[in-house]
Amino acid sequence: MTRPAPKHETFIVKEKVFTMNRFRFAPSPTGHLHIGGARTALYNYLLAQKTKGKFILRIEDTDRERSTQGHIDAILEAMQWLGLNYDEGPFYQTERYELYQQHLQKLLDQGKAYRCFCSPEELDSKRQAAMQAGKKPKYDGTCRNLDPQQSAQETRPHCIRFLSPDEGVTVVEDLIKGHIEFNNQELDDLIIARTDGTPTYNFVVVVDDVTMQISHVIRGDDHLNNTPRQVQLYQALDYPTPQFAHIPMILGSDKKRLSKRHGATSVLAYRDEGYLPEALLNYLVRLGWSHGDEEVFSMDQLKEYFNIEKVGKAAAIFNPEKLLWLNAHWIRQSSPERLIEASKNFFQQKNIALENNPYTQKALASCQEKVKTLVDLANMAVFYFLEEIEIEEKARNKQLTLENLETLKKLLPQLLALPDLSEAQVNDCFQKFGEEHQLKLGKIAGPLRVALSGSMVSPGIFEMIEILGKERIQARIENLFF
Repeated sequence: MTRPAPKHETFIVKEKVFTMNRFRFAPSPTGHLHIGGARTALYNYLLAQKTKGKFILRIEDTDRERSTQGHIDAILEAMQWLGLNYDEGPFYQTERYELYQQHLQKLLDQGKAYRCFCSPEELDSKRQAAMQAGKKPKYDGTCRNLDPQQSAQETRPHCIRFLSPDEGVTVVEDLIKGHIEFNNQELDDLIIARTDGTPTYNFVVVVDDVTMQISHVIRGDDHLNNTPRQVQLYQALDYPTPQFAHIPMILGSDKKRLSKRHGATSVLAYRDEGYLPEALLNYLVRLGWSHGDEEVFSMDQLKEYFNIEKVGKAAAIFNPEKLLWLNAHWIRQSSPERLIEASKNFFQQKNIALENNPYTQKALASCQEKVKTLVDLANMAVFYFLEEIEIEEKARNKQLTLENLETLKKLLPQLLALPDLSEAQVNDCFQKFGEEHQLKLGKIAGPLRVALSGSMVSPGIFEMIEILGKERIQARIENLFF
């Protein structure tokens, strides 16, 4: 798949004030979009919508060894499925190297960065010596005071370091965590370009945010330790510091970082397991945010209610059962058209092409209240669309005995003779047939359910009979004998 062209060109900073709220989601394509990343994207999207701002997608693909086009495609597919439509992008960091080099040179020219010629062996020796002396293993500034013009003429391998202040504190005013101070003595001179000339993460994200005029940086709190370094870079580039909000992590039920051992973590995995995007978004927004005691939110409601200040500081615990409950709710709330569209792929896997017609709508609606996922829906409703059904062995052995088959053979003509197959007509037929043959309803409905659906688990018997119609009912019962 070729990369889609960005919707808009990159902004170049001309003013030092924010004229619009601009939010960004910046995933690294080293894997699929996981639910933690999806929650971050959702929060940014909602804030952009609520403030009539812009939502920008940036692909941070500078890790060439682990970044793949397949992962990029999966991220874009997941964003599309979730309905988190971005206003600008996607932008790719690998296509912006010239911009990074310009900003590297700007910092060098202004004396805010310098070339460092210390070899890896020398740096390792310095770290070891510092630790033995009980000090923090930070860079000691050996190359700080080299003559810039002379350094520029050197041909020896070198990296570029940011000249970090030695004194004072760097302050982060976080919308979730509040006022945070970092002692500058704890921050050494950050490498902003490697010896091969490639810029480093903390530098490129700042350049991207500066040139895209990002006003808010909403991200996971695993990035918090990077923030003071980035704040210093914003200041060095003479750019206003964006507003930060660091979202607490999502943990498994064992209070450990969410991983595959806790179940699916990929957004597309949930799609493939039969979850609706409405349900996943509804669940993700509640992982750390609340609006009173309400649990169920539509996207329109979230755009109205969501605010970052109500996001809690504590880590959220992922609860698969709660997500499943929400999914069942949103399936029940789905319109016939929405349900057909959402479940098409699951029926396609069974070689059934769903069409949006009254029969399909009634068929799916009859199962809608009984299922928790779209996989469940396809499994339960598939019998409506098969010319010949496959009867489960356990159901056949229990319900389709010789005695019960004889009952069905006698019942069929009476069903076919009814004016219609409404519940009232069929119930009256069952009552009279039961009295005539001294049979309780279960002895009639049980075998008939299996004969029509192939399973002992199905929609209600009266609803199922009315939807299938006389022709299908006759064919399925007669197939038991021929």
